[in-house]
Amino acid sequence: MIRRPHGFTLVEVIIVMVVTGILAGMVAVFLKTPVQSYIDIAARGEMTDVADLTLRRMTRELRLALPNSVLVSADRKTLQFLLTRIGGRYIDVGDAPPAALLPLDFSPAANLSFNMAGVAPSGRLGVQVNDWIAVFNVGTAPADARTFGNIARVTAVNGTRITMASNPFATQSPSMPSPSNRFQVVTGTVTYVCAPSPAGGTLTRNFTNQIIGLNGLGAPPFGAPALLANLVTSCGFDYTVLANTNAALVGVSLTLSRNNGENITLSRQVHLDNTP
Repeated sequence: MIRRPHGFTLVEVIIVMVVTGILAGMVAVFLKTPVQSYIDIAARGEMTDVADLTLRRMTRELRLALPNSVLVSADRKTLQFLLTRIGGRYIDVGDAPPAALLPLDFSPAANLSFNMAGVAPSGRLGVQVNDWIAVFNVGTAPADARTFGNIARVTAVNGTRITMASNPFATQSPSMPSPSNRFQVVTGTVTYVCAPSPAGGTLTRNFTNQIIGLNGLGAPPFGAPALLANLVTSCGFDYTVLANTNAALVGVSLTLSRNNGENITLSRQVHLDNTP
């Protein structure tokens, strides 16, 4: 018997290639939509997570803002406030305290130390050197922390006794003690700066342990910056004082976009207690 060689002819190979190409094209048509849908959903979910986490952090910090210290720039792109760590009550002269307890003296200015009432907080909530003590911040002179009318830097802490670099409370005119003997511990100034761009801008958090004055919104840098979100194409901050109440509303709006056209917008309102 004569054995013939086995194999594929060129025509058979071409036919197989054509059929395979047709089948692959049909499969690709059916798979394109669900694959693209998955990619779009994943991208949208990532942007939503970034925006939600950013607004949550801003909300948490805004609730720690010193009463009546929030400022918003005219273009609604910069939000600034004084950040508090904790509050407490000071010993008042009218309490007739024993000699071991020093009151926060609103006269004379030479008295730089006072005792807080109760047990001194410790750990992360404790008063620290270079913190600031603010009393009855109403946001206008003479009780405006941004003009240093009612805020003093801490130079030493020993138990419940706090020593300040100066005593602005004794030089206020008129003197404005807290009706409930309250004080707040301010750690510094937080500034959120939004720089939107069609190509993808940024939202940054800036912090300094200094007190930025009333003109601070137009005088960057605002301290050490930290990136909170990118892909920012639109944003806006609003601050509204509620009439006849010691309260205010801060509105935050943030839009993130990708080059493929995916975009998300999240908005949030934060209620602030402005009771000094």
